[in-house]
Amino acid sequence: MSRLPSAHPFDLLPPAERNYFERFGNGLVVVLPAQRPGPSEWGRGGPPHGGAWIHLGGDGKARAFTGKVEVGQGTRTALSLLVAEELHLPLSSVELTMGDTDVCPWDMGTFGSRSMPDAAQHLRLTGAATRVFLLEIAAAQLEASPGDIELLDGQARVKGAAGSRSIGYGELVKDLQRIELVPPSTEPTPPSQWTRAGHPAQDLGSREVVTGTRQYTSDLHPPGLLYGKVLFPPAHGSKLLGVDLSRARALPGVTAVQEEDFVGVAAPDPATAQAAMKALRAEWQTTAQPSEKEIVDYLRRHPTEGEDSWDVLHYETGNVADAFAASPVSLQATYTTAYIAHVPLETHAVLASWNGDRLTVALGSQTPFRARHAIAEALGLPESSVRVMVPPTGAGFGGKHADELAVGAARLARASGHPVRIVYSREEEFTQAYFRPMSVVDIRSAADKDGRLTAWEFHNVNGGSAAARLPYRVAHQKIDNQPTDSPLPQGPYRALAATANNFARESHLDELAARVHADPVEYRLRHLADDRLAAVLRAVVQRAQWVPRTSPVGPTGRPDGKGQGIAVGLEKGGRVATFAEVHVGPDRRLEILRMVTGIECGAIVHPSNLQNQVAGGAVMALGGALFEAIHFENGRILNPKLSEYPVPRFHDVPPIDVVLLDRPDLPSQGAGETPLIAVAPALANAIYDATGRRLRSLPLVPDGTVP
Repeated sequence: MSRLPSAHPFDLLPPAERNYFERFGNGLVVVLPAQRPGPSEWGRGGPPHGGAWIHLGGDGKARAFTGKVEVGQGTRTALSLLVAEELHLPLSSVELTMGDTDVCPWDMGTFGSRSMPDAAQHLRLTGAATRVFLLEIAAAQLEASPGDIELLDGQARVKGAAGSRSIGYGELVKDLQRIELVPPSTEPTPPSQWTRAGHPAQDLGSREVVTGTRQYTSDLHPPGLLYGKVLFPPAHGSKLLGVDLSRARALPGVTAVQEEDFVGVAAPDPATAQAAMKALRAEWQTTAQPSEKEIVDYLRRHPTEGEDSWDVLHYETGNVADAFAASPVSLQATYTTAYIAHVPLETHAVLASWNGDRLTVALGSQTPFRARHAIAEALGLPESSVRVMVPPTGAGFGGKHADELAVGAARLARASGHPVRIVYSREEEFTQAYFRPMSVVDIRSAADKDGRLTAWEFHNVNGGSAAARLPYRVAHQKIDNQPTDSPLPQGPYRALAATANNFARESHLDELAARVHADPVEYRLRHLADDRLAAVLRAVVQRAQWVPRTSPVGPTGRPDGKGQGIAVGLEKGGRVATFAEVHVGPDRRLEILRMVTGIECGAIVHPSNLQNQVAGGAVMALGGALFEAIHFENGRILNPKLSEYPVPRFHDVPPIDVVLLDRPDLPSQGAGETPLIAVAPALANAIYDATGRRLRSLPLVPDGTVP
């Protein structure tokens, strides 16, 4: 698997001591160093993410390196476009390596929609600096001043009458071994001047995707491969008391390992690996766990000391108590969202192999550098002896941060002397991966006689603080969240708490607008404090041809059973608005007629991919909004199969119209998460408009019908 010589990973050495030219040949190297936090800071923000470096070689190609990874979101093409833009190269002349801990700069991880704000900016700066150094080199060789040199499609030439003098990038640098750092004064090309980025481009690797030739971690099959399986507890909250491995070890070709809490087997084929698992004799201690029917009460009664958590918000302004006392209109309600599963196309997968004392791990991970640290620590190795590579990965959605599977594969590979691959079954993916946290959100609001918002009190139990802050003007606010002792494992999920908090807020605001007989769009625009979000809302309602709703909805809804809903949101630097139109027939079955989603996330780098991201996010959000929910009883997952856990199918997806607002005057922001957060409240508001029924819990229609 290892195509590079054994050496210290680049991120563990100062730039001047790295063997760039031994690995990649002569040329020009430009480095933007990463800032690396201590292990205790991982996942808590820490210093800026990552860095970047570019090698311009004798073949004229630019090899760019970033610690971010590609797990299906399309950033490889967008980031490559930005390098091509800065160096005036065709896209085919840029090779981007991502998430390989041996050669890429350290990075905290690919989460929080940070690839565009961080990696994109770092690669732009590095590319711009490379361009400046290249101009200096070309000027010297062409005997002209740098200002008289222009770069175009991999060629440097003298401007004007002497323009016939030109030289290729490869020829310029073929005899160099020059290393430079990005100067602090470097300025990348403004988006308003882009000629490659921001324009249509074919996705890199699209041919491999559509022909099925792309190799994911679960496809890798080196010589001597063994298939690994892990012993998992029968229920959450179980503790392993002991295990007998003898019957498994008696099977031909089987390696069985128990190290600390890890128990696993490896075998020459999947059937033997499964037989070895059944041959294990394990004794477990189980403790009673709360079940789904009591979960809301359980979470309220089990707060944790959250002050040490990275995700705690306490925000208060004005005098909320006095504002409520003085306001003639008030509203109070609770909104809940269920635990839901990530359901990636490719389940968790890892391949580990040893070459002497050096370990190489191919891992579908959003945090390869954290995985390297965890693997090294668990196995008692220096980090320089562990290489983690991230092959193409079939989605993450925030669910691929765990390192335990990689440690287990490494243990089995060391014990067997063979490469070992472990791939979760679909049922293991449902039962052993963590879930999006459940949320319980209590909201109390108040308005004056003219309907103007005067007070807002918002409290999230368990879900988190993302997008809890109001984008609306309210003088008196109190917003906080309470971490709890969740009975199910929970962790990052695409948009995380922003979906729950936005669902609660935008549903509640609609309720308040109905209470004061205001049109939901006008009511939002009246209070919005963010001009960018207001612009997105106006663009969406114009595209949707919104009909103002000022007359009260009756107890049975609209006579024709049709309803329209709107919602907005602000998250991860992006702004989104979603419109939904639904129909609810006499049988109460919900039909989504159409959706319009608009997004503004700064300067658009790769328009077609952004359009796909927005539409894909809307489709994913439909599942959590309508029917996705993990069911559990006493620590056991009751619906661990796709036949029992519905995700959106083609017949669930309505026509989705995407509106993109380009802002070349603003930095590019991520767009993988923001499109999800306004879908559920837009649907809930449309259902209310159609039926007069206010639904405050996600999923809204688990069986497809409006209760």
